[in-house]
Order: sequence, then structure tokens, then C-alpha cells
Amino acid sequence: MSDWPDDQGNGRAYGRGSGNPQPEGARVMRHVQRGGGPGRPGQQQGSVPQQPTYDDGYGQPYGDARDDMFEPRGPRQDGYDSGYNTGQVYGTPNGPGQGGQGGGDGYATRAPRPAPNWRRRLKIGSITLVVVLLAVSIGTYFWADSKLKREVDLSKVIERPEGGAGTNYLIVGSDSREGMSDQDKKDLHTGSAEGKRTDSMMILHVADDGGNTMISLPRDSNVTIPSFKGAESGKLYPNQGRQTKLNAAYAEDGPELLVRTVEYNTGLKIDHYAEIGFGGFAKIVDAVGGVEMDIPEGFKDEKSGADFEAGKQTLDGKEALAFVRTRYALKGSDLDRTKNQQKFLAALANQAATPGTVLNPFKLYPTMGAGLDTLVVDKDMGLFDVASMFWAMKGVTGGDGKSMNMPLAGSTGGNLLWDKAKVKQMVEQLNNDEKVTVSGG
Repeated sequence: MSDWPDDQGNGRAYGRGSGNPQPEGARVMRHVQRGGGPGRPGQQQGSVPQQPTYDDGYGQPYGDARDDMFEPRGPRQDGYDSGYNTGQVYGTPNGPGQGGQGGGDGYATRAPRPAPNWRRRLKIGSITLVVVLLAVSIGTYFWADSKLKREVDLSKVIERPEGGAGTNYLIVGSDSREGMSDQDKKDLHTGSAEGKRTDSMMILHVADDGGNTMISLPRDSNVTIPSFKGAESGKLYPNQGRQTKLNAAYAEDGPELLVRTVEYNTGLKIDHYAEIGFGGFAKIVDAVGGVEMDIPEGFKDEKSGADFEAGKQTLDGKEALAFVRTRYALKGSDLDRTKNQQKFLAALANQAATPGTVLNPFKLYPTMGAGLDTLVVDKDMGLFDVASMFWAMKGVTGGDGKSMNMPLAGSTGGNLLWDKAKVKQMVEQLNNDEKVTVSGG
């Protein structure tokens, strides 16, 4: 049923619920007369007649929609407060449109954001970066320093020669198997010999004004064992004029006697001692990702495990150790081996000092850890001395300085004899930080 009447007197039904299919027509609106016609009494001709308003009962007319929606409603004249907001924006004490905090339509406007102070930001960023780098550097220093094994006491070395200009390092590669498992010894072809012996020896002279020099000391060099004080016993042993191989001094009483023997037979004072074993050497090579070598002539050696073809190739730790240990497969035996050792150290130092290693913490820290874990030094040697030794070695083996073998004058009983006159001249030049002009063996 329809809710509204069906008939409005004109014969058509309309309204809600109408069943008439025809849409209802437009309603007739009251005519508003604009100027030009006769007006109501009291109304000027040509003016718009006043429109009716509807009061909500609270003193606010509904005649203008803007009054309700946008204009703040003022208090009534009779004092009644409806409880509605008067239009003040929260957080703007002065109200809308005042103090630059609000707009004229009652809405708050945000103050313009100040331009960023880039100079201040750059300063804060730089300070933060410096602090972080300083913290990392200090942490790395103490971490690395704690790994140094300061086990050699050079104060036990007696009757030492006078020192000269520059700093002299005795660098030793030993055949120590310390920290190696049985499988490591098998893989690296080191065997299981007890104790340790020197497998390579070098004197590195770091000059005060450049001109660094590296001298390889063949392990089969014929030397005299001088008087010495036992490193462990403290007992004095007299000079008996005993002739033996240089590496025998190390085997007899360790690094202290080796230093004493080198100083006695050369006249050159050794300032610092550094030694690294087989395992540490191989780990360093693996940590830097291998070392590229250009081998001019291939060779094979069952004792060291070497099996190399001629040409450029990247050696891992196992192959590198075999390369620097091989001597029986070489024509010049120990002399050719010392040359291979110097060549490999040059390649290793250059690889370890590349930006790809130094600036990559995932390579830098494993490389430092591998080297420092097995590096044995004297008690007075610090990290700065280690760094100085490394950079000087890198420079010399890279062509910035001179690398040579000990001057030789033949052999006796299978041992190599040093040329005493040339050795004396070489030591004088080193003590004076002069360029070494003598030739090596």
C-alpha cells in the first residue's frame, strides 16, 4: 500500500510508494521577484525581497549554511552556553587568524620549515666519522697487539756489536709444526719432525732515509758458533771455534743463539727478531685469496710436494709453502731457493697491501689474524715495528731498494763460505745508511 494519498486532485498519484509508472513532475517553487516589478508594501522597487529564515531555538539562524559550517558561533545574548567549540584551534593560544598561527577561516596553518643547515650537518657527520674510525683503530690496535708472541729475549745475547744508522731485522721462517694437525702435516708435506729448525733467514735493513736492503742468508752457510749464554739455563758456553751450518745454531739454543751467531760472523747488530712457522705462512696466503706467481721454469719435488708448470698461476697456501721450501729440484739448490723466497715475498706483500685487502675487513682481519697468531718476535718489538718491517719488505721486494744473497767465496764440505771482505764492506755501508754496492752470491 502507498503511504501517501494516491490522488492530489489532478488525477495523478505521486509520492513514496506510488504505483504510477510515470515520474512526478517538478514542484512549483515560490517566485522570487528581482528588481523591475512591483514589490511588497514597504519594499523598495527593484530590490530582492527578504527571504524567510528558520530559527533553531538557540539564537542562530539556519538561513546561511556558512554560518553553521564555517563561522564560529558566538555566545548567546541570554548567556546560554551550548558546550560546542567556539572555533578556537587547539594548540594556538591566540585563536585562529592571530599571531601568524591561524588562517582567517578558522583553520590553523603551519609555520614554514627553515632551510636545512648543511654546514652544521656536514660538521656533525665528519665528527661522527672521525670518532668511529678512531674507535675502530684503537680496538684493532689492542686486538692485534694482544696476539703478538713476544717470546725472544735479546737481552740474553752477549758481546754485541755497536749499532749503526737504521734498524736491522732478522726475519726467520721456521719449520715449526706448532698448531698443525696430523692431516695438516700430511697435506703440507712437512713431516712430523720434533722441535723446529730455520728454513729461511733474511736480514732486513730499514734505513732512516730510504735505501732499504734485504740480504738472504743461506741455511747451509758455514759459520763459527761463538761464546754464548744459554737462553734457558743461563750458563756461559765458551767459544770453541766450532764450524757448522748456520741453521744448526737455531737448532742448538733457539733464536737467541742464532742472533748471537749472525752478529758474531757479520759484525752487524740485530735490533729486532721476527719468526713465522709453516702453518702461519700457509694461512696468510689463503687469507689473502692466493698469490699470483710467474714461474719461468716448471719443477717437481716429492719432499716439498712441489709440482709446478711454467707460466702465471695463483698459488694457495699449500702450493706457496711447497714453492718456498723446494731446493733439491733446483739447479742452484739453496741459493735458488732464497731467490724464490724473495720473489714470493714480493708477490705476497703486494697482494696483502692492495686496497682489496686493506679496505675489506673480511680479508684484512683474517690476514692479520693468520700472521699474528704464529708470529714470534722479541720482547721489545711493537706493532709499529711490525708494520715498519712489513712495509720495508714490501718496498724492497717490489723494487724500491736492494735484495741480494750474502756475498759468497766458494764452499767447504758442502757448506757455503762467506766472502769476509765483501761482508765487512756491506756492513759498513748498512751502518752508515749508504747504498750497498757489493754483489751477493
